[in-house]
Amino acid sequence: MEFSAAGRLEVRVTAADVGKRVSVRSLIDGGAPGGKFTDTVGVLTSWDDDVLVITRRDGERVRVDAPSLVAGKVVPAAPARRRGPAAGYEELARAAARAWRPLETARLGEWELRAAAGFTRRANSVLPLGTPDMPLDRALDAVRRWYGERGLPAYVQTATGAQGTQEALCAELERRGWVREVTAGLWVGALAPLADRAGTEDVVLSREADEGWLARYGRKGASEVALKVLGGAPDTEGAGDGDGPSVWFAAVPGTAGEAPAAIGRCVVDGRWAGFAAVEVDPARRRQGLATVVMAALARRALAEGASAAWLQVEEDNAGARALYTGLGFTEHHVYHHYREPASGSSS
Repeated sequence: MEFSAAGRLEVRVTAADVGKRVSVRSLIDGGAPGGKFTDTVGVLTSWDDDVLVITRRDGERVRVDAPSLVAGKVVPAAPARRRGPAAGYEELARAAARAWRPLETARLGEWELRAAAGFTRRANSVLPLGTPDMPLDRALDAVRRWYGERGLPAYVQTATGAQGTQEALCAELERRGWVREVTAGLWVGALAPLADRAGTEDVVLSREADEGWLARYGRKGASEVALKVLGGAPDTEGAGDGDGPSVWFAAVPGTAGEAPAAIGRCVVDGRWAGFAAVEVDPARRRQGLATVVMAALARRALAEGASAAWLQVEEDNAGARALYTGLGFTEHHVYHHYREPASGSSS
């Protein structure tokens, strides 16, 4: 908190600081005598009618009544990282997008519209890295039309919690009735320590997802579109230049005639190795198979020149978060998928 020369708490935040990262302390319980304080840190996304809205790292929006403020100040845009590879938000967002390529894309200024017949939100959402070069309402109308023409709901993928993320856009979407459906973290870690993990299980690496791999994959009934996205989305009209990342699939064989005991997918793209689709037979969990799969893929990625790793994990997946923490990963930022308002809602 900010103190004056006399040692008193001071409020040094004003409406002019909207868009900046702030730390404030406010009274709770209506500011009653002897009331308690609460601290809030995040991006100040609005200050209207004596109400501040602060978006925290995880995307939660906190309303604070201005009269309840007892202290506040602007703080650095993002906290320093203590471990893990250094990276900016945009670099990681682009690496993640290239690892899960759609079949069709279009540009709206600096926004990228992505579609893959509805297979996963990541491949069927707007990636807004920059501005759409038009007022936001017009851009959102264009987004809804583009997805509507393809029989798809409109989604916008945003991020919070790091320098350059989109807290202000999140606030504007929510103000217009867009609904946040999914929140997940993008985690980063060093690749070499993961590759050094020992394992006694055989791991089979392949360039393609075969029937056995797909049988273990969590999304059942993978369509032709899904296979293209998993395989790196080979060229289709508007889908890119074809010079995509290197994709690998891994499997720990199961017993004869059964699906693999564990699987995983890794995409090598420059210095980054992105892990996804790590699945383990429920009967074989807690035997270290997920680590064995990731270690084998990490060794392959090191051989192709990668040095850093990333992965995505949903906020309510406690088991996966514990696993990745143990493997040296830490959360870099949080991303969200916002769905267009229902027909007739404000926009």
